[in-house]
Amino acid sequence: MAHVISDSCVACGSCIDECPVSAISEGDIYVIDADACIDCGACAGACPSDAISAQ
Repeated sequence: MAHVISDSCVACGSCIDECPVSAISEGDIYVIDADACIDCGACAGACPSDAISAQ
């Protein structure tokens, strides 16, 4: 299962560099590509607003 980013995302960018497969893209809120995500959880650990969770 891929991780997802909720509307709580503040687009701070903390998660982008943590993703080992570059599955996160920028926008008003960030988005995780479910096909590329390897479900490692590194992004969730880096998120200061707890906007990332397992789907």
